[in-house]
Amino acid sequence: MTKPYYKKGNSILIHADSFDFLKDMKSESMDMIFADPPYFLSNGGMSNSGGKVVSVDKGDWDKIESLDAKHEFNRKWINLIKPILKPNGTIWISGSFHNIYSVGMALEQEGFKILNNITWQKTNPAPNLSCRYFTHSTETILWARKDDKKARHYFNYDLMKEINDNKQMKDVWIGGLTKKSEKWAGKHPTQKPEYLLERIILASTKKGDYILDPFVGSGTTGAVAQKLERKFIGIDKEQEYLDIAVKRLESSIK
Repeated sequence: MTKPYYKKGNSILIHADSFDFLKDMKSESMDMIFADPPYFLSNGGMSNSGGKVVSVDKGDWDKIESLDAKHEFNRKWINLIKPILKPNGTIWISGSFHNIYSVGMALEQEGFKILNNITWQKTNPAPNLSCRYFTHSTETILWARKDDKKARHYFNYDLMKEINDNKQMKDVWIGGLTKKSEKWAGKHPTQKPEYLLERIILASTKKGDYILDPFVGSGTTGAVAQKLERKFIGIDKEQEYLDIAVKRLESSIK
């Protein structure tokens, strides 16, 4: 087993390729998995960031050579995480339209049942520079469990209703992009806002539960999990991103 890159409190970070490390993880050990896999957007295009024109290329990890290769990638990592998930555990996967349809198909092919299709509507999306499309202002988050009739996934319905003005929470979540105040530890191109992970973790886990993030990036999942008293394991092969995650985990230790 790979030696932890970071281990403190209830959190562990692993510097490794997820495809390699997941094979060695204990079966049925995770209560919840949150995954933000590559969107495969790095194709030489341009976008807007802070009013400036910037390249969308994020790195080699965000490139793929074909549609078949993209779907194979998704089926492979989803296949590897399935044995790790507890019988009643759930998985959340975020993505834009560039990859999420492949992810949804891969989930069903690998024996998962999709519970919800969450639409995250961003209140402050980047403008569309070409003026030839509608502004891309949403991402999808799929919530799923193993396709087993005996499975009884955990859902904190009462809390979700309570924080939604005592009304049933819908599958459209509205909020802003990641705040500058959450990016203090370093730059990551797809850092998720903490409020998003807080809702996900509170909705589907209890204190003391085990959470895995196989593409940990800047560590939002871990930082929020630690604040909410969950146990966390994060994996990433990019050391520069793990270093950001370490800083954030250190700051969230009580």
